This record gives sequence, structure tokens and C-alpha cells, in this order.
Amino acid sequence: MSSSERRNGDKPPREPISITDKRRVDPETGRVRGHTPSEPVTPTPQREPDPTTPDAEMHPGDRTAGEHPDRVAELTADLQRVQAEYTNYRRRIERDRYAAVEAATASVAAKFLGILDDLDRAREHGDLENEPLRAIAAKLGAILSGLGVAAFGEEGERFDPTLHEAVQHAGTGGDPVVDRVLRRGYTFGDHKVLRTATVTVVEELAPPGNVTGTAPAGDC
Repeated sequence: MSSSERRNGDKPPREPISITDKRRVDPETGRVRGHTPSEPVTPTPQREPDPTTPDAEMHPGDRTAGEHPDRVAELTADLQRVQAEYTNYRRRIERDRYAAVEAATASVAAKFLGILDDLDRAREHGDLENEPLRAIAAKLGAILSGLGVAAFGEEGERFDPTLHEAVQHAGTGGDPVVDRVLRRGYTFGDHKVLRTATVTVVEELAPPGNVTGTAPAGDC
């Protein structure tokens, strides 16, 4: 064996050399290695509204109303009930206010009845024939008449226990009428009695075919 063969036998055979090209740009193609060009992004076309599409798809509130008809009916009934309650409330307030005004006016008018009684007595004695008392009586009567105060109680009218206070009865007939008016009565507004008339009553025999009635009320 030669010396060269001995030297070759002492060392194992060499492995083949592998060379890796780490350059980012391929010299043959000119492209960047390891990078795949992205595909162009195609924009999504916007959807045009379809005229045949129901309005419920475009208006969620309308769709909700259509999907819950019972709820809509309930809310409608509640609204109608609230409106009715408000209308009744306004009517009640107006009625109560009118009643309060009427009661206040009647209370004030009742305070003048004593003065009217004095004027009636003065008239019986002829004291209202001359001025200025006659003018005062006329003005006061006009004011009370404007407030809705009216006098009643005349001799010969049919006795009505709701209007007259009888302090004396005479006669035995079955047809009571007013004999004398001691103090006139007064009504207010819609024929509400402010004060009954104080009268004496006589009971007469009712003539055949007599039709009962009430004499017209006197002036203030």
C-alpha cells in the first residue's frame, strides 16, 4: 500500500457541499422571493333599493308594528282612554267652576234681600214716590235682576210648599191659595230658591173644571 492510499484511508470521504442562495431578489426573474402578489380586491357593488321590496324591510318601526298588531291596538286603546279621561276632567272642572261662581253670586245676592224687604215696605207706605229713594230702588232692582235674581209671591197664586212658607191657614176647602204676602220670596239663576215667600193661605172650594197654575212672579 502506498503512502497516498494510507492517507486516504485514515480520513472519511467528504460530503457534497450545498450552497443556499439567500438573496431576496431572484436574479433570473427579478421578483422578490417568498412573496406572492396579492390578488386585486374587487369592490362589492352596493345594493340598489328594490321598488318591489315591502316598506317593512326599509322601516324597522313599521315592521315592528306589523309584527305586533296586538301591541299597537293596546297602545291605541290606552291613548283613547287617556283622551276620554282628559275630556271628562275638563268638563268636570268647568262644571265645578260654574257651580262655584253661581254659589258665590247667590251668597252675595242673598245679603241684599233685607234691603229689598225695606224697599217693599217703603213702597207700601208711598215713600218711593219721590227721588232719590225711588232711583236707588230702581238701580238696585236692575242690578239684582242682571245677576239672575227674581221675586215671586203674589196674592191669589196657587200655594206651593216648595216656594211658600205659610204662617196661617184659613178656610176648609181643598184648593189652597195665597191670601196675603207678608214677605216676598226670591229665586236665583235656574229657578233656585234663595228664600221662600212668607204668606197666609186660604183654602177655597175649587170650582168645577179649574186648571191649577202659578201666577207670574213679581219684579224685584
